Formats: sequence, C-alpha cells, structure tokens
Amino acid sequence: MFFRMSSGMLALTLFGVVVGMSALGLVVGHRLRDRAHHLREPIGAVQTALLGFMGLVLAFGLSLAVGRYESRRAASVDETNAIGTTYLRAQTLPEPVRTGSLERLVRYTDSRIRLSRAVPTSDQAKDAEVEGARIERQLWGLAGQALDAAPTATAPRLYVDSLNEMIDMDTVRVAGLNNRVPDPVLALEVLGAAVALGLLGLHLGLLGRGVLPVLVAASLVSLMLLAIFDLDRPARGLIRIPSTSLVGLRASMELPPAADGPSGP
Repeated sequence: MFFRMSSGMLALTLFGVVVGMSALGLVVGHRLRDRAHHLREPIGAVQTALLGFMGLVLAFGLSLAVGRYESRRAASVDETNAIGTTYLRAQTLPEPVRTGSLERLVRYTDSRIRLSRAVPTSDQAKDAEVEGARIERQLWGLAGQALDAAPTATAPRLYVDSLNEMIDMDTVRVAGLNNRVPDPVLALEVLGAAVALGLLGLHLGLLGRGVLPVLVAASLVSLMLLAIFDLDRPARGLIRIPSTSLVGLRASMELPPAADGPSGP
C-alpha cells in the first residue's frame, strides 16, 4: 500500500495522520480541561509508555530499512563486478562466440541500468527482467558452444564460471529490489506514532500549554517516518540506489576490447 504511493502522496499521508492526530489531541485536551485534575495523571502515564513504544518501533523500522538499503547497494556493486569480469573473459573466447557474447553483454548491461531506474514490480522493471533473462539464456547457449569447440581450453571454462556468477547476482539483485519492510510493520509505525503523539497533545492540552512543541514533535516524527519509507523505495524519493557503477561499466564497453581472441585452433 505505502510502496505504491507517489512520494508527494506519501508525505501528505504521513504528515496528515501524525500531525492531525496531535492537533486532535490538543483540541480534545483543551475541551476537557475542567476534568484535568482526574485525567492528567493516567493520561500522562499512558502517553509516556506509548512514546517509549513509538521510539522502539521507529528504531526497529529504521534498522530494517537501512539494512535493506545497504544490501541493495552492495548487490548493485557485486553485479557490476560480475558483469565486468564476464565481459573481460568473453574477450578471450574464440570467434564467432566472442563477438556474439560481447554484443549481448553490452545489451545486458543496458537492461540492468534500466532495471536500476525502474520502480520495482512496475511494467518497466518487469520488461527489464524479462529482457535480462532472455539475454542470459542466449549467453549460456554461446558459452556451451565455446566449451563444445574447445572442451579442454582454460578460457571457456573461466568464462562459464564468471557467467554463472553473473546470472546468480542478477537473482540476488532482483530479490533485493523486491524485498521491502512488510506493510504491517510500516502501518504499526504510523499508527503507534499517531496514537502516541495524539495522547501527548491530549496531555498537554489538559495542562493548557505545549501547542508549538507538540506540533514540532509531530513534524519531526513525520520526517523520520518519511525517511524510513524513502529508504525502502530504491527508485523513488530522495534516497535512491545509485547506478553509478553500472553506468561506468557501460561507458567502458564503448572502448575497443582490451584483449584479442585466440589466433588459432
């Protein structure tokens, strides 16, 4: 649910829920000031406990989001290294497998860049995944031809090892892009923050003060929630998974191959 929202709609939703509940608590507290003597202590105790619970849930959610973000960044770099190694080893293959593999590796890198810039589970991301899988199958077929032609040669065997690692890293990266903090956890964070700050507003409203601090606290908590959600949206928002390594690798592929294939049987 939260992942499908645009960044602007997500920010409005979070600020609307958290700040709105805080303002509602202030209004209700002001209206119940005549009963403040009886309500102040129990509500104060409950809101203190809920604020502690909210801090725990926010810390847990931030830890999950940061962990996933770092895993996605590492997977992107590892996949780039795997593609680069495969491209270098493909240059040592005999023709015509060499040229066919190099051309397909260039197209494969383009598909990985498109995947980096597409929203996970979107049509663009699915198209990039399908194209990548098709190119992987073609590359594997060409690798088989190279092994058949020279079953004892070292270059084809090394190339097959790097190609297998590249295919494995594709699976790891796609899984990482689609692995997000579960919606129930995110909903619990929003609900806990809204209720805790609503009770804080109610408590301070009973005391007849604290309007500005409550609204500032609600805004800061909303920003924290937005940062947690943004970390888990790799292709949207302000915090994105960089594709610099893939773009750099693709630029290096524009240069002539550094190694020539075998000159003879």
